[in-house]
Amino acid sequence: MGNARVLRDIKARHGVNATEILRRAYLYVARNQTLPPQVRFQAQLQLNTFGRYERPTAVKNRCVVSGRGRGVIGEFGLCRYQFRMKALAGELPGVRKAMW
Repeated sequence: MGNARVLRDIKARHGVNATEILRRAYLYVARNQTLPPQVRFQAQLQLNTFGRYERPTAVKNRCVVSGRGRGVIGEFGLCRYQFRMKALAGELPGVRKAMW
């Protein structure tokens, strides 16, 4: 079972992906100055009805092992400490300790 924060982040990512096209369409309409104000206002109201996990600000890079939200190395999805532990154990392909 994953960390609760990681599961919440996964849920947010799926929600954002599912509503991205519709959200961008509403944003375009709401920001288009050539349209009548009533249409723009309705688009803005529709934007406000999106749920908590359907907004892009809910997505945060988190470590997939520990759920930590700081110091995450994007390519591997690991925080710096977990990255170091897995690299020293030889579990990351193409990563090895530097020899000076």
